[in-house]
Amino acid sequence: MNNQYIRLLLAVVLCVVTSCSTTRQLPVRETEGKDKREFRGAWIQTAFQGEYKDMTPAQLRKDFVRKLNYLQSCGINAIIFQVRPEADAFYKSDIEPWSRFYTGQQGVAPAGNFDVMEFLIEECHKRNMEFHAWLNPYRASTAGNTRFADSHIYNKHPEWFVTYNKQILFDPGLPESRQFINKVVRDIVSRYDVDAIHMDDYFYPYPAAGMPFPDDDSFRKYGLNKGYTNAQRSDWRRENVNTLIRELKRTILLTKPWVRFGISPFGIYRNKKSTSDGSGSDTNGLQNYDDLYADILHWVKEGWIDYNMPQIYWEIDHPAADYITLIQWWNKNATLEGPHLYIGQDVARTMKASQLTRKMRYERALSKVKGNCFWPANELLWNNKGVADSLKRNYHRYPALIPAYTHMHNRAPQEVKKLKKEWTADGYMLHWKAEQSPTNPELASYFVVYRFEDKEPIDLSNPAKIVKITRNTRYLMPYDNGKKKYRYIVTAVDRFHNENTGKSIKVKL
Repeated sequence: MNNQYIRLLLAVVLCVVTSCSTTRQLPVRETEGKDKREFRGAWIQTAFQGEYKDMTPAQLRKDFVRKLNYLQSCGINAIIFQVRPEADAFYKSDIEPWSRFYTGQQGVAPAGNFDVMEFLIEECHKRNMEFHAWLNPYRASTAGNTRFADSHIYNKHPEWFVTYNKQILFDPGLPESRQFINKVVRDIVSRYDVDAIHMDDYFYPYPAAGMPFPDDDSFRKYGLNKGYTNAQRSDWRRENVNTLIRELKRTILLTKPWVRFGISPFGIYRNKKSTSDGSGSDTNGLQNYDDLYADILHWVKEGWIDYNMPQIYWEIDHPAADYITLIQWWNKNATLEGPHLYIGQDVARTMKASQLTRKMRYERALSKVKGNCFWPANELLWNNKGVADSLKRNYHRYPALIPAYTHMHNRAPQEVKKLKKEWTADGYMLHWKAEQSPTNPELASYFVVYRFEDKEPIDLSNPAKIVKITRNTRYLMPYDNGKKKYRYIVTAVDRFHNENTGKSIKVKL
């Protein structure tokens, strides 16, 4: 067979596999590992994970270093770590007790008060990975069987809580609940060098059939008094969550304005059949707006969140919630200049259906989608059906910078200064100087080192030319025999991921 015939045959087979639909065919743009700007996150869950409570601090350090190294090798550039699963803490807090998922018993401190979050932030930043602190806002007990520590807020203010479907939850209708959650977020942001505060899909709880949410008392006090009728209780609940999100964004801005606020909502905003104008997605399933009272699109429009990461965990061609239908719907309802749109990917379901290639290509072909987050990180660590291998070889073959949050700040930092090359005891070193400060997000936070052949055109948009992304102000160059010329360019990037044009230097290696 000649090559032209083989290509034609492969195209026919591909067309059959993808049903040859004009709206569902694989995009023609080559996407494997070519995008320089892409969010590549992974969720590390702590709720219901029994592995941590039996580990010593030394074992925890070793285990997390192993995990971060492996995830970094898979191209992951952001870790979303669950630090507050039940109004408790995987960090040292004077507001909430140590988590039972961390030490085995709520309120019992780990040996030496070992602060997992502090350790992970430091280790992530060493690797130039972001650390997003993941909080569950309302949940205090996942199944109603949590033994609350004496210091838990439930013991001090049980009137702030309701029990629903065996869960103990902050009542979202109470201003006191919102004030306390804001206090927790302010504490984390002020004391830790987090890159973002992250919340997932748990706002009002997932509804249980035939079981109304028990907020009659708070509705009488704060709903009816504000003019809401019983028929408008859903609107009142949405406004409660709207108020929390707005206040959290303000709290973060007033504490550290460079820290982002991100939400990973359930994958369906509204079904088309639930909307009078047909604006919902052509799906059938639980809805953020109607069932969880989370008006995601309103938060995006108002700029109360900095990224939106819908959990589109279904397969392509799923009968109730088709992946392609949903990713196109979220892309259509996103903005180019405002909050970023990332896609939450279920690794196990994706790999079981052998759909990684199609999903990645669809995601990268859409104009407003700026990356993915993989659920859970363990599936990557286990290399489920070769997912980690595929990311390394194809989709994350080259490193990627996180897309710049230009809606927060849109000016590149100053260029590096005194870019020099010199022999050191460690080898042939490239080094430079830059003004940096942990309290000034507009200064250089990290640096990108590019290498080009001597006569090669300079193209900083090509990630294949990136040889290092580092927070250090030096780079050890690979020396061969000193006969070949290269041009190195070093750029500076700020906390918002704005990158300047860089300084260049010629080197013989």
